[in-house]
Amino acid sequence: MKRRLLASTATLLLALGGGSAALACEPDYTGVTVTAAAQTGPYIASALQKAAAGWEKKTCGKVAVVEFPWSELYPKIVTALSAGEDTFDVVTFPPAWAPDFTDYLTEMPAAMREGADWEDVAPVYREQLMVWKGKILSQTMDGDAHTYSYRIDLFENADNQKAFKEKYGYDLAPAKTWKEYLDIAEFFNQPANNLWGTAEAFRRGGQQFWFLFSHVAGYASHPANPGAMFFDPDTMDAQVNNPAWVRGLEEYIRASKLAPPNALNFSFGEVNAAFAGGQVAESIGWGDTGVIAADKKQSKVAGSVGSAPLPGADEIWNYKTKTWDKQDHVVQTSFMAFGGWQAAVPASSGKQEAAWDFVKYLTSPDVSGEATVTGGTGVNPYRISHTTNLERWSTIFTDREAKEYLGAQKYAVTAENIALDMRLPGYFSYTEILEIELSKALAGEVEPQAALDSVAQQWNALTDEFGRDKQLAAYRASMGLPEK
Repeated sequence: MKRRLLASTATLLLALGGGSAALACEPDYTGVTVTAAAQTGPYIASALQKAAAGWEKKTCGKVAVVEFPWSELYPKIVTALSAGEDTFDVVTFPPAWAPDFTDYLTEMPAAMREGADWEDVAPVYREQLMVWKGKILSQTMDGDAHTYSYRIDLFENADNQKAFKEKYGYDLAPAKTWKEYLDIAEFFNQPANNLWGTAEAFRRGGQQFWFLFSHVAGYASHPANPGAMFFDPDTMDAQVNNPAWVRGLEEYIRASKLAPPNALNFSFGEVNAAFAGGQVAESIGWGDTGVIAADKKQSKVAGSVGSAPLPGADEIWNYKTKTWDKQDHVVQTSFMAFGGWQAAVPASSGKQEAAWDFVKYLTSPDVSGEATVTGGTGVNPYRISHTTNLERWSTIFTDREAKEYLGAQKYAVTAENIALDMRLPGYFSYTEILEIELSKALAGEVEPQAALDSVAQQWNALTDEFGRDKQLAAYRASMGLPEK
């Protein structure tokens, strides 16, 4: 405090003397270094570093971004938090880790939870993914929801349109249902022309399960039964082997057979490369696909990048009645895959005020908006303003590409039916079980139902091992459901 008072006095004296420092250091954090933990860049870490440069000029403070490989980030953070060590002032993490971190985090300052900037954050983040047991303990710094990408040039080719209509009986257009998605993938699966139907992540350890979740969400996330996609929110019994999951897995496997020949080794990076390289007609994934594919320096399809919401379904599984409920329209369920990186301030930090000020600057509309259009940051839209500033996006897209991309991104975070990703203690234990069985099913070693029956059995055993009541309470909290 004494150092800050002295620095403020110096600033005032310079101001009285007509010095140029009159507007510097606001607020004044001279001599303060905020240490922020992030995964090894460029993704996310570069967004922190870019924001740090601006915050340092504004406040005269310093930011040290400490990077760890993905596999080390969780243990480094959880060890420091649980030990009460003043190691990090800001921690960045996916929502799935929130249940293991929330006991050690500070609540967001009240001043950050009001005003235009606060209302600008999409409701799914500020009302759900940033909240744990009624407290706002983190700030979203990256939006992550799956959307749909397609090749405008292929879809609007007159010969393709005629042939598709003759074969399938309806017009070729961006897929609104998963059936249409697979029809389109089948139609464009033309290896002789070095063209395949679709690209998704199918590799174990390569974001595989999030792509399965997107297929499943449209069938399992019933609008009348929110939060029941993964577990029964009344009993904590696994729902992973019900008919919605089986159908989703069957279609996910079908998609793998309409993808390039090495697709079982695809992580999301290979998905982006395949789409930008002109190998596939459509794909699903995060917003990075559209940004990379629109970049003339690294894409063969720039100018022809179409975007739309995830496909959906007109019948959804009702876990309570154990029946398929026919809908009067196609419900295009948005799935918050991964859910976007969060930034939070540990209770053990001795620089909480400065740390929250940095988080506020990092996630401000202008700073975060620039990050969304800066290659390599990994930051996707999470503010409403991110999806409405066409001028900013015109540096990447054509007008049509920008309108479609931003429309899809906005729908993803504001849709009436949004499925949240799983946030649960032991998240990686659950997903490891799933990936083992999922890989067997993709390889044709087991049938989808048998694979998911095995997952359900193991998930239920794992839930009992962690403590069913504890896991049920955490699951309900993560889904925004009241305590039982």
